[in-house]
Amino acid sequence: MTNDAPTDRGPVFDGVRIGRPATGALIDAGYRTVLDLPADLAVLFALHGVGPSAIRRLAEARGDRR
Repeated sequence: MTNDAPTDRGPVFDGVRIGRPATGALIDAGYRTVLDLPADLAVLFALHGVGPSAIRRLAEARGDRR
């Protein structure tokens, strides 16, 4: 018997608390660390589960200045 239920990957992505949906979306898109993310984080809005709060937290973790 196999378990086809998705694994709960938790609310933290590479040390940044962004929520379970955003974490799952980033992992599913192939990102593993904050350094893997694109230069323009706005493109991540296209991923279901990634919202403004997650983008802001990721930008802060990366040291982006606005």
